[in-house]
Amino acid sequence: MNSMSTPVDPPAQAAWEELVTTALLGTDRRTPPAATQGGAPGSAPGAAPGRKAPVVLLDAAAAETVRRRAGLRPARAAALPEPAPEDPRPALPAAAARRLSMLLADRPGAGGGGRRGTAPDLMELLPQWLAAANGRGFAAPPEVLPALLDAARGRTDLRPAALAFAGPRAVWLARLNPDWRFALRAAPGGDPALPHPGDTGRVRQLWQEGLFAERVTLLTAIRAREPAAARELLATTWATERAEDRLMFLDSLRTGLRADDEPFLEQALADRSRNVRATAAELLSALPGSALAARMAVRATACVALDRMRETPTITVEAPFECDASMERDGVVPKAPAGRGERSWWFGQLVEAAPLGTWAARLGGRTPEEIVALPVTDDWQADLHAAWCRAAVRQRDGAWARALLGAPGAPEAGGPGAVSLAERAKLLGTLDSGERADWVAGFISAHGLSEAFQLLGGCAVPWAGPLGRAVVDALNIARDAGSYPWSFSGVMGLAERCLDPAEAGRLDGLLAVPDESEDSSPGAGGYWAEAFQRLVTTLRLRAAMAEELAAA
Repeated sequence: MNSMSTPVDPPAQAAWEELVTTALLGTDRRTPPAATQGGAPGSAPGAAPGRKAPVVLLDAAAAETVRRRAGLRPARAAALPEPAPEDPRPALPAAAARRLSMLLADRPGAGGGGRRGTAPDLMELLPQWLAAANGRGFAAPPEVLPALLDAARGRTDLRPAALAFAGPRAVWLARLNPDWRFALRAAPGGDPALPHPGDTGRVRQLWQEGLFAERVTLLTAIRAREPAAARELLATTWATERAEDRLMFLDSLRTGLRADDEPFLEQALADRSRNVRATAAELLSALPGSALAARMAVRATACVALDRMRETPTITVEAPFECDASMERDGVVPKAPAGRGERSWWFGQLVEAAPLGTWAARLGGRTPEEIVALPVTDDWQADLHAAWCRAAVRQRDGAWARALLGAPGAPEAGGPGAVSLAERAKLLGTLDSGERADWVAGFISAHGLSEAFQLLGGCAVPWAGPLGRAVVDALNIARDAGSYPWSFSGVMGLAERCLDPAEAGRLDGLLAVPDESEDSSPGAGGYWAEAFQRLVTTLRLRAAMAEELAAA
Protein backbone atom coordinates (compact mmCIF):
# COMPACT_ATOMS: atom_id res chain seq x y z
CA MET A 1 0.00 0.00 0.00
CA ASN A 2 1.13 3.54 -0.73
CA SER A 3 -0.96 5.17 1.98
CA MET A 4 -0.41 5.44 5.69
CA SER A 5 -3.00 5.28 8.48
CA THR A 6 -3.50 7.07 11.76
CA PRO A 7 -3.90 5.14 15.02
CA VAL A 8 -7.32 4.10 16.30
CA ASP A 9 -9.26 6.40 18.62
CA PRO A 10 -8.63 6.11 22.37
CA PRO A 11 -12.09 4.62 23.19
CA ALA A 12 -11.57 1.86 20.63
CA GLN A 13 -8.09 1.23 21.99
CA ALA A 14 -9.50 0.95 25.51
CA ALA A 15 -12.07 -1.63 24.38
CA TRP A 16 -9.37 -3.70 22.76
CA GLU A 17 -7.19 -3.58 25.87
CA GLU A 18 -10.17 -4.75 27.94
CA LEU A 19 -10.58 -7.78 25.68
CA VAL A 20 -6.85 -8.57 25.91
CA THR A 21 -6.93 -8.30 29.71
CA THR A 22 -9.91 -10.65 29.92
CA ALA A 23 -8.16 -13.19 27.71
CA LEU A 24 -5.04 -13.07 29.88
CA LEU A 25 -6.94 -13.42 33.16
CA GLY A 26 -9.37 -16.04 31.87
CA THR A 27 -13.14 -15.86 31.44
CA ASP A 28 -13.70 -17.75 34.68
CA ARG A 29 -12.09 -14.85 36.56
CA ARG A 30 -13.33 -11.95 34.46
CA THR A 31 -16.59 -11.58 32.58
CA PRO A 32 -16.07 -10.75 28.89
CA PRO A 33 -17.19 -7.18 28.06
CA ALA A 34 -19.64 -8.47 25.47
CA ALA A 35 -21.42 -10.55 28.12
CA THR A 36 -22.29 -7.39 30.06
CA GLN A 37 -23.50 -5.76 26.84
CA GLY A 38 -25.95 -8.39 25.73
CA GLY A 39 -24.00 -11.67 25.79
CA ALA A 40 -23.87 -14.26 23.12
CA PRO A 41 -26.59 -14.63 20.49
CA GLY A 42 -29.68 -16.18 21.99
CA SER A 43 -28.78 -15.33 25.62
CA ALA A 44 -30.55 -12.92 27.90
CA PRO A 45 -28.97 -9.46 28.17
CA GLY A 46 -26.74 -9.13 31.21
CA ALA A 47 -26.80 -12.86 31.99
CA ALA A 48 -23.59 -14.48 33.15
CA PRO A 49 -22.08 -16.23 30.13
CA GLY A 50 -20.94 -19.35 32.00
CA ARG A 51 -19.58 -22.00 29.65
CA LYS A 52 -20.23 -19.74 26.64
CA ALA A 53 -17.84 -17.08 27.94
CA PRO A 54 -14.89 -18.12 25.71
CA VAL A 55 -17.15 -17.99 22.64
CA VAL A 56 -18.43 -14.58 23.69
CA LEU A 57 -14.88 -13.32 24.12
CA LEU A 58 -13.77 -14.57 20.69
CA ASP A 59 -16.85 -13.10 18.99
CA ALA A 60 -16.16 -9.74 20.64
CA ALA A 61 -12.47 -9.89 19.63
CA ALA A 62 -13.40 -10.69 16.03
CA ALA A 63 -15.85 -7.79 15.87
CA GLU A 64 -13.34 -5.42 17.46
CA THR A 65 -10.62 -6.53 15.03
CA VAL A 66 -12.84 -5.66 12.06
CA ARG A 67 -13.67 -2.31 13.65
CA ARG A 68 -9.99 -1.50 14.25
CA ARG A 69 -8.99 -2.35 10.69
CA ALA A 70 -11.92 -0.61 9.02
CA GLY A 71 -11.96 2.44 11.25
CA LEU A 72 -8.50 3.84 10.47
CA ARG A 73 -8.28 7.26 8.94
CA PRO A 74 -6.18 7.37 5.74
CA ALA A 75 -3.10 9.56 5.92
CA ARG A 76 -1.10 11.31 3.22
CA ALA A 77 0.54 8.83 0.84
CA ALA A 78 4.30 8.48 1.11
CA ALA A 79 6.43 9.27 -1.92
CA LEU A 80 7.31 6.30 -4.07
CA PRO A 81 11.03 5.45 -4.25
CA GLU A 82 12.90 6.15 -7.44
CA PRO A 83 12.76 3.17 -9.82
CA ALA A 84 15.63 0.72 -9.65
CA PRO A 85 18.31 1.34 -12.30
CA GLU A 86 18.43 -0.89 -15.34
CA ASP A 87 21.09 -3.59 -15.51
CA PRO A 88 22.34 -3.71 -19.11
CA ARG A 89 24.12 -7.06 -18.74
CA PRO A 90 22.64 -10.16 -20.41
CA ALA A 91 20.20 -12.30 -18.43
CA LEU A 92 21.20 -15.61 -16.93
CA PRO A 93 20.26 -18.77 -18.83
CA ALA A 94 17.12 -20.24 -17.27
CA ALA A 95 18.88 -23.37 -15.95
CA ALA A 96 21.60 -21.27 -14.34
CA ALA A 97 19.00 -19.04 -12.68
CA ARG A 98 17.29 -22.10 -11.19
CA ARG A 99 20.63 -23.38 -9.97
CA LEU A 100 21.38 -20.07 -8.26
CA SER A 101 18.05 -20.21 -6.41
CA MET A 102 18.96 -23.70 -5.17
CA LEU A 103 22.38 -22.56 -3.98
CA LEU A 104 20.91 -19.60 -2.11
CA ALA A 105 18.19 -21.72 -0.52
CA ASP A 106 20.74 -24.04 1.09
CA ARG A 107 21.53 -23.29 4.72
CA PRO A 108 24.67 -24.39 6.59
CA GLY A 109 24.08 -27.05 9.18
CA ALA A 110 20.63 -27.96 7.91
CA GLY A 111 21.50 -31.63 8.09
CA GLY A 112 22.55 -31.49 11.75
CA GLY A 113 25.05 -33.74 13.43
CA GLY A 114 28.65 -34.38 12.44
CA ARG A 115 28.00 -36.81 9.58
CA ARG A 116 27.58 -35.01 6.27
CA GLY A 117 26.19 -37.86 4.18
CA THR A 118 26.52 -37.82 0.40
CA ALA A 119 24.74 -34.52 -0.34
CA PRO A 120 26.97 -31.67 -1.63
CA ASP A 121 27.39 -28.55 0.47
CA LEU A 122 25.69 -26.09 -1.85
CA MET A 123 26.60 -22.91 0.03
CA GLU A 124 30.28 -23.78 -0.36
CA LEU A 125 29.77 -23.86 -4.14
CA LEU A 126 28.20 -20.40 -4.24
CA PRO A 127 31.52 -18.45 -4.39
CA GLN A 128 32.64 -20.53 -7.36
CA TRP A 129 29.30 -20.10 -9.11
CA LEU A 130 29.43 -16.32 -8.60
CA ALA A 131 32.98 -16.13 -9.95
CA ALA A 132 31.95 -18.03 -13.08
CA ALA A 133 28.83 -15.91 -13.60
CA ASN A 134 30.81 -12.69 -13.16
CA GLY A 135 33.41 -13.97 -15.59
CA ARG A 136 30.70 -14.30 -18.23
CA GLY A 137 29.17 -10.90 -17.44
CA PHE A 138 25.65 -12.03 -16.54
CA ALA A 139 23.13 -9.91 -14.63
CA ALA A 140 21.46 -11.19 -11.48
CA PRO A 141 17.74 -12.06 -11.76
CA PRO A 142 15.83 -9.41 -9.74
CA GLU A 143 13.90 -12.01 -7.74
CA VAL A 144 17.06 -13.52 -6.19
CA LEU A 145 18.61 -10.22 -5.09
CA PRO A 146 17.18 -10.28 -1.52
CA ALA A 147 18.47 -13.81 -0.90
CA LEU A 148 21.82 -12.92 -2.48
CA LEU A 149 22.23 -9.87 -0.24
CA ASP A 150 21.24 -11.90 2.82
CA ALA A 151 23.92 -14.45 1.96
CA ALA A 152 26.53 -11.72 1.50
CA ARG A 153 25.48 -10.13 4.77
CA GLY A 154 26.23 -13.36 6.64
CA ARG A 155 29.53 -14.10 4.83
CA THR A 156 31.97 -11.28 4.23
CA ASP A 157 34.02 -13.47 1.88
CA LEU A 158 31.05 -13.53 -0.52
CA ARG A 159 30.55 -9.78 -0.65
CA PRO A 160 32.87 -8.69 -3.49
CA ALA A 161 31.61 -11.35 -5.92
CA ALA A 162 27.98 -11.12 -4.76
CA LEU A 163 27.84 -7.34 -5.12
CA ALA A 164 29.56 -7.43 -8.51
CA PHE A 165 26.95 -9.94 -9.69
CA ALA A 166 24.03 -8.05 -8.10
CA GLY A 167 25.08 -4.88 -9.93
CA PRO A 168 23.51 -1.43 -9.46
CA ARG A 169 20.25 -2.81 -8.08
CA ALA A 170 22.07 -4.02 -4.95
CA VAL A 171 22.80 -0.40 -4.06
CA TRP A 172 19.19 0.57 -4.74
CA LEU A 173 17.92 -2.16 -2.42
CA ALA A 174 20.51 -1.40 0.25
CA ARG A 175 19.17 2.14 0.56
CA LEU A 176 15.76 0.69 1.42
CA ASN A 177 16.81 -2.01 3.89
CA PRO A 178 19.19 -1.26 6.79
CA ASP A 179 20.25 -4.93 6.91
CA TRP A 180 22.00 -4.47 3.57
CA ARG A 181 23.77 -1.20 4.29
CA PHE A 182 27.12 -2.96 3.87
CA ALA A 183 26.54 -2.80 0.13
CA LEU A 184 26.70 1.00 0.19
CA ARG A 185 30.31 0.82 1.35
CA ALA A 186 31.46 -2.22 -0.58
CA ALA A 187 29.83 -1.75 -3.98
CA PRO A 188 31.55 0.52 -6.53
CA GLY A 189 29.69 3.80 -6.46
CA GLY A 190 27.40 2.50 -3.75
CA ASP A 191 28.05 5.24 -1.25
CA PRO A 192 26.27 8.37 -2.45
CA ALA A 193 28.44 10.43 -0.11
CA LEU A 194 31.63 9.25 -1.81
CA PRO A 195 32.66 11.82 -4.42
CA HIS A 196 34.40 11.08 -7.66
CA PRO A 197 38.20 11.44 -7.33
CA GLY A 198 38.13 14.18 -9.94
CA ASP A 199 35.77 16.32 -7.83
CA THR A 200 38.55 17.98 -5.83
CA GLY A 201 36.28 20.21 -3.79
CA ARG A 202 34.00 17.45 -2.53
CA VAL A 203 36.96 15.12 -1.94
CA ARG A 204 38.70 17.64 0.30
CA GLN A 205 35.49 18.49 2.13
CA LEU A 206 34.75 14.84 2.92
CA TRP A 207 38.37 14.24 3.87
CA GLN A 208 38.33 17.13 6.33
CA GLU A 209 34.79 16.78 7.70
CA GLY A 210 33.79 13.13 7.21
CA LEU A 211 33.55 10.36 9.77
CA PHE A 212 36.59 8.12 10.15
CA ALA A 213 34.98 5.22 8.24
CA GLU A 214 34.05 7.57 5.39
CA ARG A 215 37.59 8.92 5.22
CA VAL A 216 39.11 5.42 5.15
CA THR A 217 36.74 4.43 2.34
CA LEU A 218 37.56 7.61 0.43
CA LEU A 219 41.32 7.18 0.79
CA THR A 220 41.17 3.51 -0.23
CA ALA A 221 39.05 4.30 -3.30
CA ILE A 222 41.37 7.07 -4.47
CA ARG A 223 44.48 4.98 -3.80
CA ALA A 224 43.13 2.22 -6.03
CA ARG A 225 42.71 4.68 -8.94
CA GLU A 226 45.34 7.37 -8.38
CA PRO A 227 48.01 6.32 -5.85
CA ALA A 228 49.83 9.64 -5.87
CA ALA A 229 46.63 11.64 -5.33
CA ALA A 230 45.74 9.52 -2.28
CA ARG A 231 49.17 10.06 -0.76
CA GLU A 232 48.97 13.82 -1.35
CA LEU A 233 45.52 13.94 0.24
CA LEU A 234 46.81 12.10 3.29
CA ALA A 235 49.73 14.50 3.60
CA THR A 236 47.39 17.52 3.92
CA THR A 237 46.14 16.44 7.37
CA TRP A 238 48.83 13.99 8.50
CA ALA A 239 50.23 16.18 11.27
CA THR A 240 46.85 16.61 12.97
CA GLU A 241 45.59 13.01 12.78
CA ARG A 242 45.35 10.74 15.83
CA ALA A 243 48.02 8.03 16.11
CA GLU A 244 45.56 5.17 15.59
CA ASP A 245 44.11 6.94 12.55
CA ARG A 246 47.55 7.59 11.08
CA LEU A 247 48.28 3.88 11.35
CA MET A 248 45.11 2.92 9.46
CA PHE A 249 45.67 5.56 6.79
CA LEU A 250 49.30 4.57 6.34
CA ASP A 251 48.31 0.94 5.85
CA SER A 252 46.25 1.95 2.82
CA LEU A 253 49.50 2.80 1.00
CA ARG A 254 50.21 -0.93 0.59
CA THR A 255 47.97 -0.77 -2.46
CA GLY A 256 50.05 0.44 -5.37
CA LEU A 257 53.22 0.90 -3.27
CA ARG A 258 55.95 2.42 -5.42
CA ALA A 259 59.18 4.38 -5.30
CA ASP A 260 57.61 7.85 -5.23
CA ASP A 261 55.97 6.97 -1.87
CA GLU A 262 59.42 6.90 -0.27
CA PRO A 263 59.71 10.59 0.78
CA PHE A 264 56.38 10.46 2.62
CA LEU A 265 57.27 7.16 4.30
CA GLU A 266 60.70 8.48 5.31
CA GLN A 267 58.96 11.35 7.11
CA ALA A 268 56.71 8.82 8.85
CA LEU A 269 59.82 7.16 10.31
CA ALA A 270 60.05 10.13 12.67
CA ASP A 271 56.45 9.72 13.83
CA ARG A 272 55.79 9.86 17.56
CA SER A 273 53.88 6.55 17.38
CA ARG A 274 56.00 3.39 17.46
CA ASN A 275 53.39 1.45 15.47
CA VAL A 276 53.34 4.09 12.74
CA ARG A 277 57.14 4.02 12.55
CA ALA A 278 57.14 0.23 12.30
CA THR A 279 54.57 0.23 9.50
CA ALA A 280 56.44 2.91 7.56
CA ALA A 281 59.65 0.91 7.92
CA GLU A 282 57.95 -2.26 6.73
CA LEU A 283 56.64 -0.50 3.62
CA LEU A 284 60.03 1.03 2.87
CA SER A 285 61.77 -2.31 3.23
CA ALA A 286 59.39 -3.69 0.58
CA LEU A 287 61.01 -1.15 -1.80
CA PRO A 288 64.50 -2.68 -2.32
CA GLY A 289 65.78 0.60 -3.79
CA SER A 290 64.81 2.75 -0.80
CA ALA A 291 67.30 4.50 1.45
CA LEU A 292 65.99 2.56 4.44
CA ALA A 293 66.62 -0.73 2.65
CA ALA A 294 70.20 0.41 1.98
CA ARG A 295 70.72 1.32 5.63
CA MET A 296 69.34 -2.04 6.73
CA ALA A 297 71.63 -3.81 4.25
CA VAL A 298 74.67 -2.13 5.82
CA ARG A 299 73.57 -3.21 9.30
CA ALA A 300 72.64 -6.75 8.27
CA THR A 301 75.84 -7.42 6.31
CA ALA A 302 77.87 -6.22 9.31
CA CYS A 303 76.32 -9.11 11.24
CA VAL A 304 76.86 -11.83 8.62
CA ALA A 305 80.14 -12.98 7.10
CA LEU A 306 81.58 -15.96 5.23
CA ASP A 307 84.36 -17.89 6.94
CA ARG A 308 86.48 -19.30 4.11
CA MET A 309 89.17 -20.69 6.43
CA ARG A 310 87.10 -23.76 7.27
CA GLU A 311 87.08 -26.90 5.18
CA THR A 312 83.54 -26.03 4.12
CA PRO A 313 82.73 -22.32 3.72
CA THR A 314 80.49 -21.39 6.65
CA ILE A 315 78.30 -18.40 7.47
CA THR A 316 79.18 -16.73 10.76
CA VAL A 317 76.77 -14.46 12.62
CA GLU A 318 77.54 -11.71 15.11
CA ALA A 319 74.20 -10.28 16.19
CA PRO A 320 74.02 -6.63 17.34
CA PHE A 321 74.69 -5.96 21.01
CA GLU A 322 72.33 -2.99 21.22
CA CYS A 323 69.43 -1.35 19.45
CA ASP A 324 70.55 2.22 18.98
CA ALA A 325 68.38 5.24 18.21
CA SER A 326 69.00 5.06 14.46
CA MET A 327 67.90 1.41 14.35
CA GLU A 328 64.79 2.22 16.33
CA ARG A 329 64.01 5.12 13.98
CA ASP A 330 64.21 2.69 11.04
CA GLY A 331 61.55 0.48 12.56
CA VAL A 332 63.53 -1.99 14.67
CA VAL A 333 61.41 -2.81 17.72
CA PRO A 334 63.76 -2.75 20.72
CA LYS A 335 61.76 -4.89 23.15
CA ALA A 336 61.84 -8.59 22.35
CA PRO A 337 58.78 -10.81 22.89
CA ALA A 338 58.72 -13.05 25.93
CA GLY A 339 61.01 -16.03 25.50
CA ARG A 340 63.04 -14.46 22.69
CA GLY A 341 66.60 -13.19 23.14
CA GLU A 342 67.15 -9.50 22.39
CA ARG A 343 70.12 -10.00 20.09
CA SER A 344 68.27 -12.66 18.07
CA TRP A 345 65.23 -10.38 17.88
CA TRP A 346 67.19 -7.38 16.59
CA PHE A 347 69.18 -9.51 14.16
CA GLY A 348 66.06 -11.02 12.59
CA GLN A 349 64.55 -7.59 11.99
CA LEU A 350 67.70 -6.31 10.28
CA VAL A 351 67.97 -9.29 7.92
CA GLU A 352 64.24 -9.24 7.16
CA ALA A 353 64.40 -5.60 6.05
CA ALA A 354 67.60 -5.88 3.97
CA PRO A 355 67.24 -6.35 0.19
CA LEU A 356 67.83 -9.99 -0.70
CA GLY A 357 70.08 -8.91 -3.56
CA THR A 358 72.58 -7.87 -0.91
CA TRP A 359 73.60 -11.42 -0.01
CA ALA A 360 75.12 -12.60 -3.29
CA ALA A 361 77.87 -9.98 -3.07
CA ARG A 362 78.37 -10.51 0.65
CA LEU A 363 78.59 -14.31 0.42
CA GLY A 364 80.91 -14.87 -2.52
CA GLY A 365 78.61 -14.36 -5.50
CA ARG A 366 76.59 -17.47 -4.71
CA THR A 367 73.03 -18.14 -5.87
CA PRO A 368 70.18 -18.21 -3.34
CA GLU A 369 70.20 -22.05 -3.42
CA GLU A 370 73.94 -22.12 -2.70
CA ILE A 371 73.60 -19.56 0.09
CA VAL A 372 70.77 -21.46 1.80
CA ALA A 373 72.83 -24.66 1.60
CA LEU A 374 75.78 -23.14 3.50
CA PRO A 375 76.18 -24.20 7.13
CA VAL A 376 75.72 -21.52 9.79
CA THR A 377 77.69 -21.39 13.03
CA ASP A 378 76.47 -21.31 16.63
CA ASP A 379 72.85 -22.36 16.02
CA TRP A 380 72.05 -19.16 14.10
CA GLN A 381 70.72 -21.02 11.06
CA ALA A 382 67.07 -21.05 12.17
CA ASP A 383 67.06 -17.29 12.88
CA LEU A 384 68.86 -16.42 9.65
CA HIS A 385 66.71 -18.62 7.41
CA ALA A 386 63.47 -17.52 9.06
CA ALA A 387 64.40 -13.87 8.45
CA TRP A 388 65.21 -14.65 4.80
CA CYS A 389 61.79 -16.31 4.51
CA ARG A 390 60.04 -13.17 5.72
CA ALA A 391 62.15 -11.03 3.40
CA ALA A 392 61.31 -13.23 0.39
CA VAL A 393 57.59 -12.90 1.11
CA ARG A 394 57.80 -9.16 1.69
CA GLN A 395 59.88 -8.51 -1.42
CA ARG A 396 58.01 -11.08 -3.58
CA ASP A 397 61.31 -12.70 -4.56
CA GLY A 398 60.59 -16.01 -6.33
CA ALA A 399 64.25 -17.09 -6.58
CA TRP A 400 64.77 -16.86 -2.84
CA ALA A 401 61.38 -18.46 -2.18
CA ARG A 402 62.38 -21.50 -4.26
CA ALA A 403 65.68 -21.80 -2.43
CA LEU A 404 64.05 -21.61 0.98
CA LEU A 405 61.26 -24.01 0.06
CA GLY A 406 63.73 -26.60 -1.16
CA ALA A 407 62.71 -29.73 -3.02
CA PRO A 408 59.13 -30.81 -2.24
CA GLY A 409 60.28 -34.39 -1.71
CA ALA A 410 63.02 -33.47 0.80
CA PRO A 411 62.97 -35.74 3.88
CA GLU A 412 62.09 -32.86 6.21
CA ALA A 413 58.64 -31.51 5.50
CA GLY A 414 59.59 -28.18 7.08
CA GLY A 415 62.06 -27.28 4.36
CA PRO A 416 65.51 -25.74 4.71
CA GLY A 417 64.33 -22.30 5.76
CA ALA A 418 60.66 -22.30 6.69
CA VAL A 419 59.93 -22.52 10.40
CA SER A 420 56.38 -23.76 9.83
CA LEU A 421 53.99 -24.89 7.15
CA ALA A 422 52.36 -21.47 7.38
CA GLU A 423 55.69 -19.95 6.38
CA ARG A 424 55.92 -22.36 3.46
CA ALA A 425 52.43 -21.40 2.33
CA LYS A 426 53.52 -17.75 2.28
CA LEU A 427 56.63 -18.57 0.26
CA LEU A 428 54.52 -20.50 -2.26
CA GLY A 429 52.42 -17.37 -2.72
CA THR A 430 55.36 -15.68 -4.45
CA LEU A 431 55.40 -18.31 -7.24
CA ASP A 432 53.10 -18.50 -10.26
CA SER A 433 50.09 -20.80 -10.02
CA GLY A 434 51.52 -23.60 -12.18
CA GLU A 435 54.80 -23.83 -10.29
CA ARG A 436 52.94 -23.66 -6.98
CA ALA A 437 50.66 -26.55 -7.95
CA ASP A 438 53.59 -28.70 -9.10
CA TRP A 439 55.48 -28.11 -5.86
CA VAL A 440 52.47 -28.97 -3.67
CA ALA A 441 51.82 -32.10 -5.75
CA GLY A 442 55.39 -33.24 -5.13
CA PHE A 443 55.04 -32.48 -1.42
CA ILE A 444 51.87 -34.57 -1.14
CA SER A 445 53.41 -37.46 -3.03
CA ALA A 446 56.33 -37.49 -0.59
CA HIS A 447 54.64 -36.61 2.70
CA GLY A 448 50.94 -37.37 2.31
CA LEU A 449 48.04 -35.12 3.22
CA SER A 450 48.46 -34.70 6.97
CA GLU A 451 50.46 -31.47 6.59
CA ALA A 452 49.20 -30.30 3.21
CA PHE A 453 45.96 -28.46 4.06
CA GLN A 454 47.50 -24.97 4.33
CA LEU A 455 49.52 -25.51 1.17
CA LEU A 456 46.48 -26.64 -0.84
CA GLY A 457 44.50 -23.56 0.21
CA GLY A 458 46.84 -21.31 -1.77
CA CYS A 459 46.60 -23.22 -5.06
CA ALA A 460 44.59 -21.96 -8.02
CA VAL A 461 41.15 -23.46 -8.73
CA PRO A 462 40.57 -25.84 -10.41
CA TRP A 463 43.66 -27.71 -9.31
CA ALA A 464 46.07 -28.57 -12.09
CA GLY A 465 46.08 -32.20 -13.25
CA PRO A 466 49.22 -33.37 -11.38
CA LEU A 467 48.01 -31.77 -8.13
CA GLY A 468 44.52 -33.25 -8.42
CA ARG A 469 45.91 -36.71 -9.09
CA ALA A 470 48.30 -36.43 -6.15
CA VAL A 471 45.42 -35.54 -3.81
CA VAL A 472 43.21 -38.40 -5.07
CA ASP A 473 46.07 -40.90 -4.79
CA ALA A 474 46.84 -39.76 -1.23
CA LEU A 475 43.18 -40.05 -0.23
CA ASN A 476 43.11 -43.55 -1.70
CA ILE A 477 46.18 -44.52 0.32
CA ALA A 478 44.57 -43.15 3.49
CA ARG A 479 41.43 -45.13 2.71
CA ASP A 480 43.39 -48.36 2.25
CA ALA A 481 45.10 -47.75 5.60
CA GLY A 482 41.74 -48.42 7.27
CA SER A 483 41.49 -45.29 9.41
CA TYR A 484 38.43 -43.06 9.61
CA PRO A 485 38.23 -40.25 7.01
CA TRP A 486 37.45 -37.54 9.54
CA SER A 487 41.05 -36.41 9.94
CA PHE A 488 41.04 -35.71 6.18
CA SER A 489 37.70 -33.90 6.13
CA GLY A 490 39.38 -30.53 5.51
CA VAL A 491 41.25 -31.82 2.47
CA MET A 492 38.13 -33.62 1.26
CA GLY A 493 36.15 -30.37 1.52
CA LEU A 494 38.83 -28.55 -0.48
CA ALA A 495 38.78 -31.31 -3.09
CA GLU A 496 35.03 -30.90 -3.52
CA ARG A 497 35.51 -27.22 -4.36
CA CYS A 498 38.90 -27.28 -6.10
CA LEU A 499 39.39 -30.62 -7.89
CA ASP A 500 38.87 -30.44 -11.64
CA PRO A 501 35.39 -31.88 -12.36
CA ALA A 502 36.99 -33.93 -15.13
CA GLU A 503 38.56 -36.07 -12.40
CA ALA A 504 35.15 -37.46 -11.37
CA GLY A 505 35.51 -40.46 -13.68
CA ARG A 506 38.72 -41.54 -11.95
CA LEU A 507 36.88 -41.73 -8.63
CA ASP A 508 34.18 -44.21 -9.65
CA GLY A 509 36.31 -47.12 -8.48
CA LEU A 510 36.42 -45.66 -4.95
CA LEU A 511 32.66 -45.55 -4.42
CA ALA A 512 32.28 -49.17 -3.30
CA VAL A 513 32.71 -50.12 0.36
CA PRO A 514 36.15 -51.76 0.60
CA ASP A 515 36.83 -54.99 2.41
CA GLU A 516 37.98 -54.26 5.95
CA SER A 517 41.14 -55.84 7.29
CA GLU A 518 41.72 -56.80 10.90
CA ASP A 519 43.59 -53.52 11.47
CA SER A 520 40.81 -51.35 10.00
CA SER A 521 38.65 -49.17 12.21
CA PRO A 522 35.10 -50.57 12.48
CA GLY A 523 32.89 -49.15 9.73
CA ALA A 524 35.67 -46.97 8.26
CA GLY A 525 35.11 -48.39 4.75
CA GLY A 526 31.50 -47.25 4.73
CA TYR A 527 32.45 -43.75 5.81
CA TRP A 528 35.10 -43.53 3.09
CA ALA A 529 32.64 -44.72 0.44
CA GLU A 530 30.19 -42.06 1.62
CA ALA A 531 32.86 -39.35 1.48
CA PHE A 532 33.93 -40.33 -2.05
CA GLN A 533 30.28 -40.45 -3.16
CA ARG A 534 29.83 -36.89 -1.94
CA LEU A 535 33.03 -35.84 -3.71
CA VAL A 536 31.92 -37.38 -7.03
CA THR A 537 28.42 -35.92 -6.71
CA THR A 538 29.85 -32.46 -6.03
CA LEU A 539 32.27 -32.65 -8.96
CA ARG A 540 29.46 -33.58 -11.34
CA LEU A 541 27.32 -30.80 -9.93
CA ARG A 542 30.13 -28.32 -10.58
CA ALA A 543 30.39 -29.62 -14.14
CA ALA A 544 26.65 -29.12 -14.59
CA MET A 545 26.93 -25.58 -13.19
CA ALA A 546 29.60 -24.73 -15.75
CA GLU A 547 27.51 -26.14 -18.59
CA GLU A 548 24.43 -24.18 -17.48
CA LEU A 549 26.37 -20.92 -17.44
CA ALA A 550 27.82 -21.68 -20.87
CA ALA A 551 24.39 -22.40 -22.37
CA ALA A 552 23.95 -18.82 -23.54
